[in-house]
Amino acid sequence: MAEDHRADDREPEELDYRFTLANERTFLAWIRTALALLAGAVGLDQLTPDLAPVPVRVTLSVLLAAGGAGLGWAAYHRWVRVERAMRAGGPLPATRIMLVLTVCVAVAAAVFSVLIIGWSR
Repeated sequence: MAEDHRADDREPEELDYRFTLANERTFLAWIRTALALLAGAVGLDQLTPDLAPVPVRVTLSVLLAAGGAGLGWAAYHRWVRVERAMRAGGPLPATRIMLVLTVCVAVAAAVFSVLIIGWSR
């Protein structure tokens, strides 16, 4: 008796666990970066009172903290999208978060350099 293999009757193939674990490692790396931004925000606010005037320091701290929160959300959102794409056998989704993060870090480095060189003297 021949087996009837209709598309509706087939169970989805189980994804290789190595791909899922790699996706989780990427998620955790993004979370570590988000935590580093949050730690930088707290450190800037609490440990560098002479770096800049209070409003500037608080604004920079809030921006770093918001960046950390946003990156944490983006990490989860990306993890879900990649997991779904892998399970569906589709292409992995593109993201612009890395470009945004790179630009933000470069701008932050420039601002902090100006503050350290210019304001602290």
